Amino acid sequence: MPANLLIVESPSKAKTLQKYLGKDFQILASYGHVRGLVRKSGSVDPEKDFKMKYQVIEKNKKHVDAICDAVEAADHVYLASDPDREGEAISWHIMEILKAKKLISPEKTFKRVVFHEITETAVLHAVANPRDIDFNLVNAQQARSALDYLVGFNLSPLLWRKVRTGLSAGRVQSPALRLICEREIEIRAFNPQEYWSIHLDTKKGRSKVAAKLTTWQGKKLDQFDIPNEAEQTTILNGLAGKDAVVHSVEKKKKSRSPAAPFTTSTLQQEAVRKLGFTTDRAMRTAQQLYEGINLGGETVGLITYMRTDSVALSNDALAEIRGYISEHFEKEYLPKDAIAYKNKAKNAQEAHEAVRPTSIHRTPESVKTFLSPEQFKLYQMIWKRTLSCQMTSAKFDTVAVDIAVGGPENLFRATGQTLVFPGFIAVYQEDADDVDDDEDEARLPVMTEGDALPVEKIFGEQHFTQPPPRFTEASLVKSLEEFGIGRPSTYASIIFTLKDREYVILDKKRFTPTDTGEVVNKFLSEHFTQYVDYNFTAKLEDKLDEISNGSREWIPVLDEFWLKFHKQVEEKQALSRAEATHEAMDEDCPKCGKHKLSIRLGRRGRFISCSSYPECDYTRNIGDDPNAAPLEPEVVPDRTCPKCESPLHIKLGRYGKFIGCSAYPKCKHIEPLEKPKDTGIECPECHKGSLIERKSRYGKLFYSCNTYPDCKYATWNPPVAEACPQCKWPIMTIKVTKRRGTEKVCPQKECGYSEVLIPPPEKEPK
Repeated sequence: MPANLLIVESPSKAKTLQKYLGKDFQILASYGHVRGLVRKSGSVDPEKDFKMKYQVIEKNKKHVDAICDAVEAADHVYLASDPDREGEAISWHIMEILKAKKLISPEKTFKRVVFHEITETAVLHAVANPRDIDFNLVNAQQARSALDYLVGFNLSPLLWRKVRTGLSAGRVQSPALRLICEREIEIRAFNPQEYWSIHLDTKKGRSKVAAKLTTWQGKKLDQFDIPNEAEQTTILNGLAGKDAVVHSVEKKKKSRSPAAPFTTSTLQQEAVRKLGFTTDRAMRTAQQLYEGINLGGETVGLITYMRTDSVALSNDALAEIRGYISEHFEKEYLPKDAIAYKNKAKNAQEAHEAVRPTSIHRTPESVKTFLSPEQFKLYQMIWKRTLSCQMTSAKFDTVAVDIAVGGPENLFRATGQTLVFPGFIAVYQEDADDVDDDEDEARLPVMTEGDALPVEKIFGEQHFTQPPPRFTEASLVKSLEEFGIGRPSTYASIIFTLKDREYVILDKKRFTPTDTGEVVNKFLSEHFTQYVDYNFTAKLEDKLDEISNGSREWIPVLDEFWLKFHKQVEEKQALSRAEATHEAMDEDCPKCGKHKLSIRLGRRGRFISCSSYPECDYTRNIGDDPNAAPLEPEVVPDRTCPKCESPLHIKLGRYGKFIGCSAYPKCKHIEPLEKPKDTGIECPECHKGSLIERKSRYGKLFYSCNTYPDCKYATWNPPVAEACPQCKWPIMTIKVTKRRGTEKVCPQKECGYSEVLIPPPEKEPK
């Protein structure tokens, strides 16, 4: 066995490092976290200085055992988990496991190594310069874990009792939900305001010119100075038949600077805007690029570590980038000095550099054949952003022309700009959310003061003010960063949790809170105001940063938080479910006439009911006309319930229409409205039922046994009544992918047999 053992998190990273370090090193992977808090109450004990009970994660037990066996045989152990707080904590956890197994001895050395890029130079330098575990980083991560545990294991059970079982609340998840819910409240409360604008269509020579009225009768116009159609008609009448003359021409020069290289946050935002990725997909793809790609025999990490809030670039990287610009672009594209960027984050930490290619000479086109389409798109974006950040500014000539109609007291303005030198725009341009059309991009013909222009058309346009837009994933990440909620590396998991818990839905790539999300947010905002407060969450993050740099102790931070939080949780135990989920209305029940109506949360969302329910069973949907006659239930003809023989009704559930017993809740018989399509293929597991076509809760087709729940066999791909030639499983399935085309595959993962039926179409040559 080699005398040197190096432990990393990822197995794919292990393969890359083995090539760099050679046969003198054994490389093993921990497969991420090795220990976690015991998932039950009492795993963090505030009475004993927040002592934590850890256990080895079950799925990683065999990897931990392999590491322990290798440590016994090694002389030098290098802990090379990721270069952040989480990675530091993983190294510490490994040491704690080794200590418990009495595998640490004076004859062995245990050191921490850190590298921010997986290249041979960086790895060899890190191994040659090891250090001890940084306990400030470990304590900061432990404090974060303890805080998240204390909030989750105390607030979530309260939500189960007061709102609905299965709900959860989190320290950073809940303020993020509040952002989305408050934006929805703003949109609902928004009252659009009417206003008008007046426009002039003219031309100079053959070139058309569009201008907007900015001054009327000597007064500069504000947005709402033309409030209605009557006012715009008055102005149009006053301008009718008047001549147009160029009153003034103002020319300026403008420049636009390149954007800073990527941080975790800006990488996620641009991947959402430019590439249509989710934040989770962006981070997964970035992880693959960081851990290493096989480039035809050489495995190398293509980008630096992707969890960072730094915008700095190393001197070596700057020299390489400037050299590339000098070699491939004209001298005007290279600034005199390297451009330095400043962090916008209040307390940037954890990584030394921005996200960048490990070598700018590794162009996207040169590695394209070794990358998946997703990997190529993301690498190309990172490469271009990094290159452009060290290029000169783009230069524009701007012009503003004031056109007088009927005298200098009535001025229309036309604006435009011309790109005279592209600079960094030749490589990359940053996208933005919710940007209005930029009228300045128009090119104007040459005009001089005194030029007479024809009046082709003067017309008014009606406008209404718009509510603030709902959040996209990109704009939500931007807001989370601005408010200091969570860390950039947690944004993807925050968004995933909100969607997974069905607190929000994505509609046209914008977040809308569900009824459940709004009720949870209302409960937390009213009863735990401080803990969903943006400033409170940001200040807590600052304290964690201070723990990580050694300027604050972690136990007092937890103690200060817990004393107030625990007291508040205990006080809220006395709340009734009605107080938590019901919203009183100032409307009498039309059925009993004795009680008021209230908005409450049901299994299918919020609805209106009598506050005396179940004494009075009046209900209606939110938004229904209260004066409309109640709809009669739709009865299924010629059929009765097979369980109790009551009439069957067609009902509407959270996933669409279904057939249910009219005697509900005494009888809970339900069945699908449409009979599932039967494939006629015998179930390969129970051999009693047949496989039928079903739809998942998200509308995706899958195939399962019609004897469910007795038999729970299911497969996503369409089945074929043909046994696998390799493992003899009774069925095969048809799988279609862009990369491999149409193939027949065995549904048994351990088998892995596949047979290409139709190859993918060949790419057209460029």
